[in-house]
Amino acid sequence: MRTFKIFFNTIRSMSFKKIMRLLSLVLPHPLFSLLSFYATIQAFTIAQKRFPKTASTNGIGNAFRHALWCCFIIMYCSKISSPEKAVDFCKKITDLHEELFPNQPLETKMDLHNNKIGMDYFLELLPGIHRQFFEKGFFIDALIKKMEEAKILRNLDDDFEGYLVYLDEK
Repeated sequence: MRTFKIFFNTIRSMSFKKIMRLLSLVLPHPLFSLLSFYATIQAFTIAQKRFPKTASTNGIGNAFRHALWCCFIIMYCSKISSPEKAVDFCKKITDLHEELFPNQPLETKMDLHNNKIGMDYFLELLPGIHRQFFEKGFFIDALIKKMEEAKILRNLDDDFEGYLVYLDEK
C-alpha cells in the first residue's frame, strides 16, 4: 500500500508536460511498463532491506539499488521479448527517470553510471544463461560483491568504468 501511495504522490507532483513525456514512453509499451514498475518495487524493497541507511540517499545502497533496478527491468522484460529490446527500453525508462526527477549533476552522473553497470552486468551474463532462466538472486549477490570495490565519485570528470560509484556523504 505504501508503494502505491508513493507512486500516486509522485505522479500528482509532476507537471502536465512531464506526465505527457512519461506517457509517450509507457503507452506504446504497456507490458514493459508494468514489468518495469514491478522491477522498481522489487529493487527498492530489496535495497531498503539490505541497506536501510543508504538505499534512499546517495550512498552505496543507492548504487546497489540503481544497478539492481536495471538488471531486474531487463530480466523481466526479456522474458516476453528480446534482450536487445529489453535493454533499449531499460535505458529509455531509466534515463527518463533522471530527466523527470532531476538531481544535482554529480548525483545524476552517479545514477546513470550505476544504471549502466546494471545493464552491462545483465549483458555479461546473457551468453551463459537463457533469458527465461534468469532469477533475482543472480544479480543480488554479484552486485553486493561489486560493492566491495565501489568508488567514491567526487567530481564530474571522474571515470570509474566497470565500478559502482557513490557519493561520500560525510
